[in-house]
Amino acid sequence: MTGNEWLAIGMVGGFFGFLVLGVPVAISLAISGFAFGIMGFGTGLFNLLPARVYGVVTNYTLLALPLFIFMGVMLEKSKLAEELIDVIGHAMGRLKGGMGLAIVIVGVLMGASSGVVGATVVTVGLLSLQPLINRGYDKGVASGVICASGTLGQIIPPSLVLILLADILGESVGTLFAAAMVPGLILAGMLGLYLVLLGIFKPEMVPAIPQDERDALGSRDLLIKIVKVVLPPLALVFAVLGSIVGGIAAPTEAASMGALGALLLALFTGRLSLGVMREVLHDTLITSAMVFFILICAQPFGLAFRGLGGEGLVHAMFEWVPGGDMGNLLFMMGVIFILGFFLEWIEISYIALPMFLPVFLNSGIDMAWLAILVAMNLQTSFLTPPFGWALFFLKGVAPPSVSTTDIYRGVIPFIGIQALALILLFIFPELTSWLPDLIGW
Repeated sequence: MTGNEWLAIGMVGGFFGFLVLGVPVAISLAISGFAFGIMGFGTGLFNLLPARVYGVVTNYTLLALPLFIFMGVMLEKSKLAEELIDVIGHAMGRLKGGMGLAIVIVGVLMGASSGVVGATVVTVGLLSLQPLINRGYDKGVASGVICASGTLGQIIPPSLVLILLADILGESVGTLFAAAMVPGLILAGMLGLYLVLLGIFKPEMVPAIPQDERDALGSRDLLIKIVKVVLPPLALVFAVLGSIVGGIAAPTEAASMGALGALLLALFTGRLSLGVMREVLHDTLITSAMVFFILICAQPFGLAFRGLGGEGLVHAMFEWVPGGDMGNLLFMMGVIFILGFFLEWIEISYIALPMFLPVFLNSGIDMAWLAILVAMNLQTSFLTPPFGWALFFLKGVAPPSVSTTDIYRGVIPFIGIQALALILLFIFPELTSWLPDLIGW
């Protein structure tokens, strides 16, 4: 090994060292990249940096990120999720496990409107965890279904993860959205099926809504509420995704229409006010700035890693892995799963994945399939104790009666379901290619 290759290894170790010390991710990336890059090459290596940063901030595809974030935050802050949970919950109130099913459906809708895991878990947790427990749900089941439904935003389009992966892998956003549609809906269906089976075999864990509560809202009133509350966001999501997948609009154009649609939806339902608008703009700015700051700070890290010969080291590492391309893919998935305990999806997508990507570019592996595998893998790691991000998000808003043990216990069956979905996706790549092939992407 050359001295520069040792520096590449030291740079990765230094990055994790800074994280352990509590230094923010973006700053850790920039410091380790600059420090080890200068040690190896001096300042000349970073002459390319302005062009790399300019490429990030002028990337037309990435412009969709703040627009989709605005769309999701507007639907969240305008209290739409609160009404969705209430209305869909009452619609399924006679069914044992019905409230849990309602949360899965809301998770799909929220995931399809924002794609931000933390926001969905926190919002649904605040609105529904205590009501579920009050209605007799097992604390573990209630916690598990909220965490699992909240992470659907990783795989359900228009997922922010998929937009970033499209840019990294050189695929169109529309292709990845179409590729993710079937696996995402299958996963949501598996979660729903588990709750239905739980209602049949262990009804005491997922009781139906009490009869007197159901009677308080008549069938006609419930139908009117469904039309008013459920159909508008559903139509918005279908319009946005349909225009992208159908090739009518580019992702950025569709995102802008989605943002405008969410604004009009809040206005016409009487939920838009100056205070709500201020909150939405503030949260959109904070989230968008965080994403782009990490992407910009990842540029010196990426330049230094490549310049120091890090790509050659990764290739050599994969040569030791038995099993050919499938062995390499399983190895990468294992590494990404472990990284998901400690890093957020942005860092994994923009730092770890590009390190491994050159190994697969000439292997004949479908990049759209690879992207969906990575997204679903991250989704599973975010659920897995003891470090799953979704578990921390829920614990932060859970009532005192819900312990960390309750949350850990509750997510285990849902981790099994996610793992089964991931295995099915690995065995049947056609699940990702069927819809893109059907529409001619």
